[in-house]
Amino acid sequence: PIVKDARAREPLYYEWDRRAQKCGLRHTVYAVNGDQYTGEWLNNLKHGKGTQIWKKTGALYSGDWKFGKQDGYGSYSIPDPVTKEYRKVYTGWWKNGQKSGQGVSYYPNGERYEGEWSDGVRSGWGRMSYQDGSSYEGQWEADQPNGRGMLRLPNGNRYEGGWEDGKKHGPGRYFYIDKGQLLEGTWAEDIAKCGVLVDFDRDKAPAPPQYPIPKIELEDPAGVLAEAQ
Repeated sequence: PIVKDARAREPLYYEWDRRAQKCGLRHTVYAVNGDQYTGEWLNNLKHGKGTQIWKKTGALYSGDWKFGKQDGYGSYSIPDPVTKEYRKVYTGWWKNGQKSGQGVSYYPNGERYEGEWSDGVRSGWGRMSYQDGSSYEGQWEADQPNGRGMLRLPNGNRYEGGWEDGKKHGPGRYFYIDKGQLLEGTWAEDIAKCGVLVDFDRDKAPAPPQYPIPKIELEDPAGVLAEAQ
């Protein structure tokens, strides 16, 4: 009799695993925790264009993916607690799952930031519009105004100068448009420490002070200036 060795066969789960590997465009795939993703895959990772919905928060991201993380251009939205309609939170560029590059962020109280991001926080140059009608445009770092920037208030008054950790800091100018005056000096932790206050477009100001600021005249009783000439 001829005895043949049994042909080696790989376990069935190898074949099942190969079939489970996701690559290319797929219909909705549900995770164990209830999250769902519809879009493109590469080597079993989200890669390309796709839409993800997180079951726990109901948040939705639609845009570019790279090796399983948001990377490229995309929009992130959350459902309104009352109407259940999706409200856009951020639209712009992403890198490695974090906001990075140019983007626009929408806040629940109506505030809005448009500008640069890095590692998920405001960083670079950007403009922030606040709920009270004021706005800041300038440099940001670590999610706070840092560097040079301008704060414009609802009544038209504005500050142009240095900032540090979200507060006025360093040399700057404060325009009191309502009074027709200009303060030019130095700030520290949001407080003006020293400076010169002069009238500025006083005739156009809506509520100027009662008396104008007198001009400073230099006196030379000893004739020092004449001798210097």
